[in-house]
Amino acid sequence: MTDNFRHIVRVAGVDLKGDRQLRWALTGIKGIGINFATMVLRVAGIDPYMKAGYLNEEQVKKIEEVLEDPVSHGIPGWAVNRPKDYETGKDMHLLTAKLVMAWREDVNRLRRIRAYRGIRLERGLPVRGQRTRSNFRHGATLGVSRRKK
Repeated sequence: MTDNFRHIVRVAGVDLKGDRQLRWALTGIKGIGINFATMVLRVAGIDPYMKAGYLNEEQVKKIEEVLEDPVSHGIPGWAVNRPKDYETGKDMHLLTAKLVMAWREDVNRLRRIRAYRGIRLERGLPVRGQRTRSNFRHGATLGVSRRKK
């Protein structure tokens, strides 16, 4: 088994460490967490606890196939990172650069329509209703300075 071990495995255009458990190695891909990685591997029929270096090419292709369209392979809609996409209305799961681009487009859309969330994101303030009296302070500290005698 040691003769077909690879120290670097390329999955979905990302190099993964071969000495890690497969489910933890997949978290190296932007947009995949531990729970989603485990779901993908269970759907693909691959042991999530095996080392990533022992993957063969057909297993890599099966993982990439599930990552392309996880909903059609049986992964529920609540598990994907883009349910009910704004433009298409479909449940999608985006990875790597596509995820970053989609997030940037969403923020720009919120800014353009002058939504409350967009304005708060623009100013670097909390978006979800947190109080700002003592937290979210940036820049130089201000305080009381004592008068010299």
